[in-house]
Amino acid sequence: MKKFADVKRLPGFEKDLKKLLKKFKSLEDDLEIFISKQLYLFHKLNVDNKGIVRIEDLGIEEPPVFKARKFACKSLKGRGVQSGLRITYAYRSMEDVIELIEIYFKADQENEDRDRIRDQYGK
Repeated sequence: MKKFADVKRLPGFEKDLKKLLKKFKSLEDDLEIFISKQLYLFHKLNVDNKGIVRIEDLGIEEPPVFKARKFACKSLKGRGVQSGLRITYAYRSMEDVIELIEIYFKADQENEDRDRIRDQYGK
């Protein structure tokens, strides 16, 4: 059963993912679990485990852009959802579409790339 009508990986996300896959081999599987479990719970069932926050002050109303702070990665044993990986994405609720914008490791990058988000959504 599909959880969302579509899940799109934007070009910047694909580039980030390819780079991180060299270090974290389980990332593709972890991403599928994240989408089917955490994003589904948050957006469809309104279950908030405090792992997803809306990014404010972007100057973008639609689509709303979120950051996932809790992302379990099997390649980072013993760290669970506090893996240090972050995912930035937009959710278009009317179309039921997730757009994956960015994935990064906190040790390499402190925060989301706000310029990338604004460029993607026309601001």
